[in-house]
Amino acid sequence: MKERKYSAETLCAQAGYDPKNKEPRITPIVQSTTYNYDTSEDLARVFSLSEGGYMYSRLGNPTVAVLEEKIAALEGGVKGVATSSGMAASFFSVINITRAGQNIIATSNVYGGTMTLFTFELKNMGIEVRFVSERASKEEILASCDENTRLIFAESLSNPSLDVLDFEEFAGAAKEAKIPLIVDNTFPSPFLCRPLDHGANIVVHSTSKYIDGHGSCIGGMIIDGGNFDWKSSGKFPELTEPDESYHGVVYADSFGKAAYGAKCQAGLLRNFGSTMSPFNAFLTNIGTETLHLRMERHSNNALKVAEYLENHTKVDWVNYPKLKSSKYYDLANKYLPKGAAGVVSFGVKGGADLAKKFLDNLGGFITIATHVGDLKTMALHPASTTHSQLSEEEMKAGNVLPNLVRLNIGIENVDDIISELERAFEGI
Repeated sequence: MKERKYSAETLCAQAGYDPKNKEPRITPIVQSTTYNYDTSEDLARVFSLSEGGYMYSRLGNPTVAVLEEKIAALEGGVKGVATSSGMAASFFSVINITRAGQNIIATSNVYGGTMTLFTFELKNMGIEVRFVSERASKEEILASCDENTRLIFAESLSNPSLDVLDFEEFAGAAKEAKIPLIVDNTFPSPFLCRPLDHGANIVVHSTSKYIDGHGSCIGGMIIDGGNFDWKSSGKFPELTEPDESYHGVVYADSFGKAAYGAKCQAGLLRNFGSTMSPFNAFLTNIGTETLHLRMERHSNNALKVAEYLENHTKVDWVNYPKLKSSKYYDLANKYLPKGAAGVVSFGVKGGADLAKKFLDNLGGFITIATHVGDLKTMALHPASTTHSQLSEEEMKAGNVLPNLVRLNIGIENVDDIISELERAFEGI
């Protein structure tokens, strides 16, 4: 697979695993913590990072490696690092190159869990987070940067407000500040959007969402784009100077374009242990095989549902980037030409109480659940659940309004989905 360039559809089905003669056609589950070596010197070379191989499954595993290679191929990156959850991926992506006394820039519309991570846990670690609007200009973003700013973090398609990132502004600011742009690409998935093609340097995912697609397992992924020059930036000694915690290795010298990913795997997975299990990697990889088919259906269904909601008398507003009325319509066509995934947010007329009543009226196959990216249709009231830890000001800044309902539109028959929604509206 590495010698040729293939389409995303083919990579979904084939990338990551290339069975040899008489080997299993399906990726095997290597359910082992340890690996056998003929000599102590063989194992020592792996531990010193001078030779590839598996030493212990906390740092790497053959089944997990298949998924890492596939997602890296889909995103166009040089190295994938799988984690136990999407939150672990977001956390690692920041602390891999940021330490106490430094700061990062983040958009104010990041997912509620990420917001809590940034405003509390990073703050407790001595890392300042400076929030900017997702619609900030390059000049406004740069005004928040100083010599201690280490990265910019944003979402390609925000959860749950569905704001489309203006890559040109944010990537331009990151390049001028000589810092990397990290983009959470969970909602579009690499089939609908590849942030590295638009100036991002690092991509993170909650693989629990569309990449898995079946709601079967928690997981995360960090993809090193290999397109940031750590040496010329002069701001990242973590990658350009000897790591005394790991035999004095200089990641930028030993691993070249994959320096960021190598440090994340050798350092953070080793020290924090937020490792994806082989079984979860196996299940997630099965999900990736139909990613391209599901994303097309999710996107088509979601647009039809959004158009239905836009014309409903009990709906205050609808947010879906592919609606012609959306303020993000032009950006969506630019960065999400194949579709905007399956999440639709809308406001119920009458406020939060009626929004909750609408959810309580749902029956049939639409369930209330804290999940998106699933092939089944689900619904949620973010203000009282996923974003309830935020202040009113933080929710307003993130466009999480009290009457907002988040719909995860699945791959069922779209007429059946609309019929279920209409029944719920009839009861309010």
